[in-house]
Formats: sequence, C-alpha cells, structure tokens
Amino acid sequence: MRDTLGVLLAGGAGERLFPLTRDRAKPAVPFAGQYRIIDITLSNCINSDLRHVYILTQYKALSLNRHIREGWGSVVAQELGEFIEILPPMQRVSKSWYQGTADAVYQNIYSIGSEEPKYVIILSGDHIYKMNYAKMLQHHIDTKADVTLATLPILPEEVSSFGVVEVGKNGEVTGFEEKPKETKVRSPFMPDMVDASMGIYIFNTDVLLPELMKDAEDPNSKHDFGHNILPNLLGRCRMQAFNFVDENKQNALYWRDVGTLDAYYEANMDVAGVTPIFNLYDKSWPMRTRAYQYPPAKFVFGEPGRTGMAINSIVASGSIVSGAVVRNSVVSQDVRVNSYADVDSSIVFSHVNIGRHCRIRHAIIDRDVHIPDGTVIGYDQNEDRKNYFVSPSGLTVVTRDYSVYENPVSPEFMQTL
Repeated sequence: MRDTLGVLLAGGAGERLFPLTRDRAKPAVPFAGQYRIIDITLSNCINSDLRHVYILTQYKALSLNRHIREGWGSVVAQELGEFIEILPPMQRVSKSWYQGTADAVYQNIYSIGSEEPKYVIILSGDHIYKMNYAKMLQHHIDTKADVTLATLPILPEEVSSFGVVEVGKNGEVTGFEEKPKETKVRSPFMPDMVDASMGIYIFNTDVLLPELMKDAEDPNSKHDFGHNILPNLLGRCRMQAFNFVDENKQNALYWRDVGTLDAYYEANMDVAGVTPIFNLYDKSWPMRTRAYQYPPAKFVFGEPGRTGMAINSIVASGSIVSGAVVRNSVVSQDVRVNSYADVDSSIVFSHVNIGRHCRIRHAIIDRDVHIPDGTVIGYDQNEDRKNYFVSPSGLTVVTRDYSVYENPVSPEFMQTL
C-alpha cells in the first residue's frame, strides 16, 4: 500500500438526497448518530493501511472540508509522508467544474503524478460497506492486471442502477455496460445473479494517466469511468474482477449506496437494531470520525407516563432523553427530547430540541431544528406536506426553515427521486 494512492471522489451534488444536501455535500451528511457518510470509506482506507489519500471535493464543501481537517488530519503520520488531503477544483488543466468522475481525476493529474504512485485506487465517498483494499490490491498484483474492478452480485432486475461487468471463468473482465435497462449477462460463479461494479477501481498509474488525457481530448465523451474509461480499455489491457470480500462478518454481503433518501434512511435503520446488519461495534474493524467533546448521553425521569428511555436505538453523546421515549431511532449528538415526547423510527441530527408532547415517526430531523411543544410529524402526510418535505415514499424531512415549505420542489423533480 505504500506504492498506492487513494483518490476519493466526494464532489457529487447529491440531488436525490435533497433537502439534506441543500447546504452540505453528500459525503458530509450525518450517519449513525456521530459519523458522516465519508467516514465509512476513510475508515476502510485506514483499516486497509492506505495512508496516502486525496479527497476531491466540489459542491457545498465547507462542512466536509472542516470535518476532514479537524477529524482526519491527525489520524495519519504526516512526518512519515502520510496524508489525507482535500483537493478542491483548481482549474489547473481546465476552466470548468468537474464534468464527470474521470474528469475529476484528470483535473488533478498533476497532483497524482507528483506523488509518483505505482497504483491508484479510485473510491467513492457515499457508500456504506466494509472492505480491505489491501486484499484487492494483492489480487491486482497476483493476476498481473492493469485494471481491477471490485464487483458484487446483484439481482438481474437491479442492473439499471449499476455498471454490469461480464466476467470470465478466470476472473477476467470481458465486457462492461453502464446502467443498462436489462442484460442477459450472468455471473459465472452465481448463475442467477449479475456481477455489478462497486465503483472501486485499481489502476496501474502508467495505464490510468494516459487514458485520462486521451479521454479529456474526446469532445463526445461523458468523461466518466463507467461510461468511457473502462469500456475504452476493454481488449487493450488486462482487466480483472475482484469479488467483494465483506469485512462486516455477516451472512450476507453488506454494501449500500445511500444516494437516495429512502436508501439513506434504511442504512441508518440497519445500525439501530438489536443485531445490527451493519456492525459499528466490531473492534477489529473500527469506524473513526471527528471527536466532539460532549458529555455522555443521559436518560432522566422514571414516573408513570414520563420515563426517559431509548429502545432499539442509538443515542449519541451530549443528548438528553428527558421523560420521553425513543424507539427504533438514531439520535445524534447534543439532542434534547423533552417530557412526554415520542420519537419512533426516525433520524434526528445534532443540536435538535424536541418539545414536550411531540409525536414524531418515520422522519428525518435536520440539525439545529427546534420542534415546538405538541408538534405531530409523520402521522398525516397531507398535513406534513403543508410545512415539510415529504418524499414519494412518505418519509418526512424537517429542515431549519421548514416553515417556508409550501411547495418545496417541482412535480418534475419528484418524479426523478
């Protein structure tokens, strides 16, 4: 891994996570009470001993930049040349914003070249999974590959959301198609499944950089790894697939793209159960984040009808559940849930105050929101739509200026979610 540079793409606008991404980048959205989404990939890097990482940011990156600077700068040994470094768009080789995933890497080609890595691993900052990238790199080296794609099995009806990888019996990649409507391709190892790209690629640097420059000069290119770089390299270099090895230690593989509100909500619910599907408590694969100096969580009052308790939930430090009930929920740092309130199957971001007698279910409460006494959220979608954002599936999202939401988005936009 000393010869490997990680390039973590964290610049997506995250429209499908609106309104959570209205004021923050998608990788900066909170996750599981005290983390940000990007912490999962960065933890994988550290646990894999990948300690040379560039993070490519773009949209609304202030909170993300601050989180990386204050939470991750001290994790690596800078005196040994290790780094986790933010690279904003510098327009060094182009005067435009990043036009695609490949263009984002191309626009930082000088920074990559200055490190002189033998291998470059391309990562995304908006997925939830546990993976040892060192195992993938060893597979890349052992198979003498020029490019290696991480793959996982999916159902054939899910292919429109993934890059479909056609894999030979020896693991060689013989075909690639980005997000087809349907496919007849099947995995040679699981005949009822399709091998899908995880968006994780290892390139030999001497293969990657010339291909990025060639792609940048193509006016018809989308400048995207899935649409352009990988299909163009097929047949011209040795391309291998690496079957996802899950470090989560569960019976089923766990990988989640949290690019939509529903997927994000379900991933948070996955960590709050009695036996969490995504285990944050595995000491052999620790998840790291920025440390805040809050006191421990506290639960007070034990009177009939006024008992402070949390059931099947995560409650982060600095929070007080005061004579209220929290069920099946994720409560972030520095939250106050006041007496007689009931919070069920919800995600509450930091610095939120929930008033007395509130009833909240199947909702996401953004940071710094004050919920007045007696407020009811998540029980009547028609009423919720008058003041809040309600997703097509019925998930209610409350933001700081929720009172202005009469018609938060156009019907056309809602159809794209």
